[in-house]
Amino acid sequence: PLRLMICSDCGLGQLDHVVDGKIIYPADYPYRAGISKPLRDYLLTYADDVVTRLNVPQKALCVDIGCNDGTLLTGFRSHGMRTLGVEPTDMAKYARKENKITTLQEFFTEGVARQAVKEYGKAKVATMTNVFAHMAPLGKVMRGIDRLLDKDGMFVTESQYLLDVLDRNQFDQVYHEHIRLYSLKSLTKLFPYYGMEVFDAEKLSSREGSIRVYVARKGVRPVSSRVGNLLALEESRGLFVPAVWAQFRARVSECRERFLDLAYKAKNQGLRFVADSCPGRGAVLVNYYGLDKTLMPYIAQLPESEKVGRYLPGTHIPIVANGIILKEKPDYVVILAWHYADFIMKNWRAKGLKSKFVIPLPDPRVIS
Repeated sequence: PLRLMICSDCGLGQLDHVVDGKIIYPADYPYRAGISKPLRDYLLTYADDVVTRLNVPQKALCVDIGCNDGTLLTGFRSHGMRTLGVEPTDMAKYARKENKITTLQEFFTEGVARQAVKEYGKAKVATMTNVFAHMAPLGKVMRGIDRLLDKDGMFVTESQYLLDVLDRNQFDQVYHEHIRLYSLKSLTKLFPYYGMEVFDAEKLSSREGSIRVYVARKGVRPVSSRVGNLLALEESRGLFVPAVWAQFRARVSECRERFLDLAYKAKNQGLRFVADSCPGRGAVLVNYYGLDKTLMPYIAQLPESEKVGRYLPGTHIPIVANGIILKEKPDYVVILAWHYADFIMKNWRAKGLKSKFVIPLPDPRVIS
């Protein structure tokens, strides 16, 4: 089952069925951050922003929880910081070998935090980037953060944002990795249980809508006016009102009908209709739209991706190296990683591809 529930009291979006993390994140988990140029550039800029904003001293320890291949930590290291990664999958090996990042290959828990503190000391900065909403049980994670941080340490987390899910019809953000979809309201209610508070927050354009929050122990940092402003914005948009989410459901259904109308017209005209890029969210979109190999014969992906040679769950659509697109020159290319659509289209046009691009969300459209 895959159902998103919204709590009108605390403001948290959450799945009503949680899959064991050891199933979701096996050792051979195929996602690797560093192979995507826009994501790599974004993570390095993110590190610059955090160091500048928080005035983090050199040689301070930064711990990135869910560090993947260590790309973000290379940015902190360039500022003279000591770095430590925590990563449960074999991406930890990329972090160690390719990026030379000391990495603990573990799921983050209070015990792992205790080990990190014993071996490396307390962290001045701890980060989770599109990780904090993926972790369960949350209480153990929070106790680990509390143990890991120095008395004046700061926790910076960036997650998909519930308000942008609503505003931009992002039903494809609802999948089993995303146990929770945070509003700022939910985060400001969570941290005080552990003696902490959100002292700054910002709404970002990354991934077509994210929220980044800065957290410290209560009273350590002055609270920015941006926190109150963003909380007020959530209320003004009706983010926690059931009727507003009923409208969301109707819009999503309309997106599906419009997309399928385009896909079937292309098929009936004998036109070739394929997909490029294979993010986790793409599996939700393809399955909800009911696409199969007869409509979409393959999904193309960067050749260095560990996803190549596998199949999209629920569809058996093969994932292949993206060189096939230049070879076949299909009529339509659906960009499943539509949050990177501008970069992807520019890259293909530079290579001479003349296919039409289909952007599936927030409103399906064709770009010639």
